[in-house]
Amino acid sequence: MEKVTKTDAEWKTQLSAEEYYVTRQKGTERAFTGRFWDHHAYGIYRCVCCGTALFASDTKFDAGCGWPSYFEPIRPELIKEQIDESHGMIRTEVMCNVCDSHLGHVFPDGPPPTGLRYCINSLSLTFEPIKT
Repeated sequence: MEKVTKTDAEWKTQLSAEEYYVTRQKGTERAFTGRFWDHHAYGIYRCVCCGTALFASDTKFDAGCGWPSYFEPIRPELIKEQIDESHGMIRTEVMCNVCDSHLGHVFPDGPPPTGLRYCINSLSLTFEPIKT
C-alpha cells in the first residue's frame, strides 16, 4: 500500500474548510447533519482525502447515532486504529491507513457479523454510486 502524504497547504487547497477540520485536525461534524448519515444508495464510500475505497453500502446500518455507521471496512488493512483520550473519554479512533485522515471512531456495539460500529464523519467521505 503506497502512502499519500501532502503538506498542510496542499490539503487546504484540496479540501473544504470543514473537510480539513475533520480529516486533518481530528474534528467531528454535528450529529444528523452530514451528507451520508441518512444515505441509502448502493455504492462505495471513499476517503475524501485520497480516494481509497473504505466502506461498502451493504455494510452500512442505521445506528441511530446521527453519523454514517458501518459494521466492517472493505479491507481491514485500509483502516488504522489508535487510542483517543480526548474529551474526557477513551475511544478508538479510526483513520485512513493510506493518508492518515481522521474518519471517526469504532465501537464494540454494532450488529452481527462483526459486532462493530464504525461511526464515521460524512465529511471524511465521498460516495461512488454503483449501478445494479
